[in-house]
Amino acid sequence: MITFGGIIGAGLFVGSSTAISTIGPAAVLSYALAGFLVLLVMRMISEMAIALPGVQTFPDFAREGIGNWAGFLVGWLYWYFWVVVIAVEAIAGAKIICAWYPQFAVWQVGVVLMALLTAVNLLSARSYGEFEFWFASVKVVAIIVFILVAGAFATGITSPTGSTFGNLTAHGGFAPAGVTAVFAGVATTIFSLCGAEIATLAAAESDEGVNTIARMTISVSVRILVFFVLSILMIVAVVPWNEIKVGVSPFAHALRTMGYPAADLVMNAIVLVAVLSCLNSGIYITSRAMFGLARNGDAPASCVTLSKARVPARAILIASLFSYAALAASVLSPDRVFNFLVNSSGAIMLFIYMLIAIAQLRLRTRFEAEAPQVLKLRMWFHPYGTWAAIAGMAGVLVLMGLTASHQVELWASVLVTAGFAVGYWVKLRFSQAA
Repeated sequence: MITFGGIIGAGLFVGSSTAISTIGPAAVLSYALAGFLVLLVMRMISEMAIALPGVQTFPDFAREGIGNWAGFLVGWLYWYFWVVVIAVEAIAGAKIICAWYPQFAVWQVGVVLMALLTAVNLLSARSYGEFEFWFASVKVVAIIVFILVAGAFATGITSPTGSTFGNLTAHGGFAPAGVTAVFAGVATTIFSLCGAEIATLAAAESDEGVNTIARMTISVSVRILVFFVLSILMIVAVVPWNEIKVGVSPFAHALRTMGYPAADLVMNAIVLVAVLSCLNSGIYITSRAMFGLARNGDAPASCVTLSKARVPARAILIASLFSYAALAASVLSPDRVFNFLVNSSGAIMLFIYMLIAIAQLRLRTRFEAEAPQVLKLRMWFHPYGTWAAIAGMAGVLVLMGLTASHQVELWASVLVTAGFAVGYWVKLRFSQAA
């Protein structure tokens, strides 16, 4: 459920409108390709998690496989990515609530949402897990119900006009924008599929064995991929793709088309739950990322200290403070500072995943030479599976650089990555001088 909670969010329920309106019905293939890349990364993480007992957070996999600089970079980039996500999700949730209660300002509701879920995370890891279980349950049930209802309509069981699968090719063909758009669409869709790695972070605080967590991460990732692909397929089968508007939930549009008048209200409630789930996960992840950095000497040592509830309270509060700063930027400088924060997180997960892939290649070589018995779960088609994932992610980055709408995201992400790399160099110089 933690994996479901980390991935299924507003990116699917609302953000999919961008992919569908740009690519057409072939957006299904873009999601499938993006999901396959993420699935390959999860397999790499699972292999390393089982082979390296005691090492369960993927910034530490990068540290083990490549070196301290990679652990520093992956840890801080991951922390930065989720700090921005927290602010973005708080704003998204606040906008939904403000539509129901317009007497409040968006930033006011955003602050309250962040404060409430920060308190949940301060209570205990169990309280985070309990909240995430129920948040994720709502999302999973909503998607399953949608797939079943839309499937009945698309096959003609409940549709007054018979099967609607003709919508897949009736409006300019299955790929009206061309095959290139399908591959370029991976750059848009892959970010809504990031988050399965949260389970490996939670594994460090779980009574379950790491082997169980690692194998479960793969199976859950497959289910999520099926959920994404099937739900997008049902949308473009029920609704002509050229009727989908960017920023308007295509799920709500499909439900209205099928004759459900309360579609907007229902979807707004589901999106709010999805947003709160991602907000909850974001606070958890940023605190554990900083805890891991502090444990390795890459962040203030005080962040390792645990509260009576056995949670890294200082790391949680620091993450919240930075997210409040990002939220303030959305009010004080929405077009410059906040825009930069959002854009600069655009390609960061791909940078992180590529470093993880390189770490897996190097560790696998070491394992096979020194201790092949630890390879109880192996990466598929080694080394070609890993190289295929690296090539796929590199291709997405190239497409981002060639696509006008994504160029700013790519170069802003490169700038932030370079900034953290300089930070590591400064830290190294100071430690050598000392």
